Amino acid sequence: MVGLKELLSKMEEGPNDFTSAIQGISEAILSRRPDEKNWAAKEIICHLRDTEELFITRLQTMIMMDEPKFIAADVDRWAEERQYLRNNIQEALSAFRKRRGETLKFLQGLKPEQWNRVGIHATRGRETLKDWVQIVARHDINHLEQLKRALAGQP
Repeated sequence: MVGLKELLSKMEEGPNDFTSAIQGISEAILSRRPDEKNWAAKEIICHLRDTEELFITRLQTMIMMDEPKFIAADVDRWAEERQYLRNNIQEALSAFRKRRGETLKFLQGLKPEQWNRVGIHATRGRETLKDWVQIVARHDINHLEQLKRALAGQP
């Protein structure tokens, strides 16, 4: 298992990785879906912005409550209702960067015993704060690969 320090470092790099990936890309390509099912690069960035807000809320809840229960988010509904394709990608990326900074500041302020606090996810079950950090880091990696495929027009 990767250590917490390395995971936090990966989380810190996330916004820069996405910024680099979209730099110099036209609005048309950023808004182009590779197929009917998969998101465009712009939708992926908006998803990251919104899930980062969800992540920090859940992490804070895990500190404040004993074993809170979390439902799975309907991210496809978010994309539709929040009209991700109409969002400004630079504003979404800036908001993601800001929220990620807030998440990292929160995590870096935790006491050692707080890392073992637990939340219960509707589909994944019991997860500690350590588990959540690993989930967030993997979430970035998965979506960066998805974004690169979308830019190349591949599902």
